[in-house]
Amino acid sequence: MDEKEREKQVIENYQKDERMMILVYSQWCINNKLDPVIIYEKAYPGQIKNSTMSEVLELTVPANESEEIPDQTVLNILQLFGNDDLAFIVQEYIEKRDK
Repeated sequence: MDEKEREKQVIENYQKDERMMILVYSQWCINNKLDPVIIYEKAYPGQIKNSTMSEVLELTVPANESEEIPDQTVLNILQLFGNDDLAFIVQEYIEKRDK
């Protein structure tokens, strides 16, 4: 495998992982009766619409059909991908819910 193919594979793997992160986040939101788009916009106001999120939202299922996603899992995956602002907003919702 030459350098160009390796770079392409790294990019493709990152994009797949990013889609999985968005799916976990979106499903967590749905499971907690939250709108993933609204929360995302609170974390990143003024940012253009995330087309990948729109695509991934179609893969989510109703909360009663989903397995539970632990709060810490969604926070960890958001931080792993550098979405610290979004993780902060999610943490705020967790704290409000737990009160």
